[in-house]
Amino acid sequence: MVERAAAFAKFFEAAREGFYIGTLQAASSTTLEANAHLKLVLGYPPETGAPLVTPFDPDRFVDPDARASFLKRLQQAGAVSDHLLRLRRLDGSVAWVEVTATAELRPGEDGLHVEALLRDVGERRKLDDRSRDVQTELLQAEKMAALGHTISGVAHELNNPLATILSWAERLSDQPLDEKTRRGLAVILGESERAARIVRNLLTFARKRQSTRAMVDVNQVVRETLALRVYEQRVSNINLIEALASGLPPVFADGHQIKQVLLNLVINAEQAMLNARGRGTLVVRTWHDHEKGCVLLEINDDGPGVPADVQSRIFDPFFTTKEVGTGTGLGLSVAYALVKEHGGRIWLKSEAGSGASFFVELPVTVKVAEPLRPPSPPASSISLEAFKGARVLVVEDEPALAVAVSEALGDAGFVVDRAGDGEEGLTRLAEQSYELIVCDLKMPRIDGMQFYRAMAAATPALVRRVIFVTGDVAGTDAERFLEETGCRWLSKPFRLGDLLRAARDTLS
Repeated sequence: MVERAAAFAKFFEAAREGFYIGTLQAASSTTLEANAHLKLVLGYPPETGAPLVTPFDPDRFVDPDARASFLKRLQQAGAVSDHLLRLRRLDGSVAWVEVTATAELRPGEDGLHVEALLRDVGERRKLDDRSRDVQTELLQAEKMAALGHTISGVAHELNNPLATILSWAERLSDQPLDEKTRRGLAVILGESERAARIVRNLLTFARKRQSTRAMVDVNQVVRETLALRVYEQRVSNINLIEALASGLPPVFADGHQIKQVLLNLVINAEQAMLNARGRGTLVVRTWHDHEKGCVLLEINDDGPGVPADVQSRIFDPFFTTKEVGTGTGLGLSVAYALVKEHGGRIWLKSEAGSGASFFVELPVTVKVAEPLRPPSPPASSISLEAFKGARVLVVEDEPALAVAVSEALGDAGFVVDRAGDGEEGLTRLAEQSYELIVCDLKMPRIDGMQFYRAMAAATPALVRRVIFVTGDVAGTDAERFLEETGCRWLSKPFRLGDLLRAARDTLS
């Protein structure tokens, strides 16, 4: 019997699980035995006496109601299995533990006699949280990809009528007009360009927007962005706290796009605080994570926070918590897309009633390939007058846009023919010689790429005399095609002045 007791005592102390024997009262506890591993889990020195190790005292519970619930289950069922608790260690830090215990009322003992095994599951919780974060990101990426294809097609279809409206409004504004008509045309031009900006936001979400990357100072971008909000914050009782780390390494990014992300997050935070209590404190912080090789940016507000049921949808396109007519629901989805394009991450941490923090992580070592941009040729000193009478073929399947482009070129002195698609365009080329071709990329039957290849085989002299117009380039086969050919191109909707300059430079 003595040998068995000695063996049990040796096992009790050597086990890699926390063992506890004691009694639990309504407002206190009494420890009879606690092994070495339990002391380790709870942060007690190895030499601490068992009576001083009190994992189930009320002040050890992070959640005050959790102790009452734990005791109630022990009293009713006489046991618990893998019961998850958050307990405070001796230094005040939090330990996640799973408790498997039996309990009974024994004569002569003041309280509930408990024999328990406590397992530290903190690392497992971290892995579970990390796995959940990865799963959330994968689901978000899948939603973005699915919606991206649809939105890209919608944006392309919107670009054609927008290009037509802009072209006609621009042409009419050059005519002698009374003041009222001129004002009306100015409104049409302004609103058309506003619609074009919305479409560009849609294309940004669909990962189809041109950008210019360079090594940028994140702190400088932050300061420039916050400078735009100084007046609004002052009159709205928003207190700004900047905590920008010195010596940040530069990141390879489009400064304008990062500014767009930051501005959106700052304005959202301001609105949340003002709607909740008419004032607030905004904290903008940057720092360098050496281990991850990234620069991090945090935008924290002391507003109402984001409810848990909303957080999983916060980056979804067209999702908004704002009143009807006050938000499009595109801001955060565009921010998400922009950060992803930079090889970074954006995420939210928030508890309802405790404010919100958005985090943006940007890599400092990875350079993301620049999407294709319309070429910017050197300015030509040659006037369009030099090319009057030059014959131009406009290949465009949108009749209204084709008419506007053709008449604008005609007004500039060109002789213009039109073709409704690539097949008709090839027929025109067989019948007539041209000095310049303006061609849409996306058309029925024979598209712009097929037309170009057939034209290049039949008329090699024209391969550098083509201007493509398109509403959808980046991230598509069209991008690789334009890189291969080196042809000039304009993104719809475009201004007629840009088209005429491209025509002059191409002919030059």
